[in-house]
Amino acid sequence: MQTLFIVSILFTACAQPVHNSCAVLSDLSGKMFTFPVESDTARVRLLPSRVDFTSVTVCLRFRTDLDRDYSLFSMASRGGINDFLIFKKANKGPLQVCTRNKCIDFPGLPDEPNTWYSSCTTWDSNSGSTQVWINGNPSTTVVGFQGPLDGAPFILVGQEQDSVGGGFDAAQSFVGMITDVHMWDYVLSACEIQRFASHLNFTPGDVINWRALDFTITGDVVVKDSQINRCSHSE
Repeated sequence: MQTLFIVSILFTACAQPVHNSCAVLSDLSGKMFTFPVESDTARVRLLPSRVDFTSVTVCLRFRTDLDRDYSLFSMASRGGINDFLIFKKANKGPLQVCTRNKCIDFPGLPDEPNTWYSSCTTWDSNSGSTQVWINGNPSTTVVGFQGPLDGAPFILVGQEQDSVGGGFDAAQSFVGMITDVHMWDYVLSACEIQRFASHLNFTPGDVINWRALDFTITGDVVVKDSQINRCSHSE
């Protein structure tokens, strides 16, 4: 039987809810966040284990039928509203990656509606090298922002930030399903990225770990069993 957790239930389970939100620490293996409707409120804040970065890798899986702009991962700080942003442009437009407000477009990546995609985005501060991997296949490497990311990060899925922790626009909100969100403070190897994409054993994120996730849900978000077919996957 499919397990379904409604946001209101999560709220009542929290000893000290803050502003209609509930922070929990959970192993979400086999679960996903579902964003059922367009809104400027529904979001999940991911609380990282560190605050300064000289390299970043973010991996996640998502499924949506949106053909407009939407945000997959938004990290803001006082140093940059788009400190690390993964953003999909409308009408099969490019995937945009922003680091410390410097944005790079990656056109021509797979973009079919109602399809599960495994996405990994890497960035190195020394060289500025930025790359996107979709289903284990790499894009070209493009040079972006060079330099460390410092300052307390505010990380969201579901909304794109135009101010730290705010400035949301429903027309850029995510509608669909997101799962297996991990973040590392280094550039993940090609082998590890391909293992993630193939649902094989991989090193979990040392900054954000889906298997030990510190997060806060606000608005209309549902946590439910993942709908990715794992029957043919070797764990």
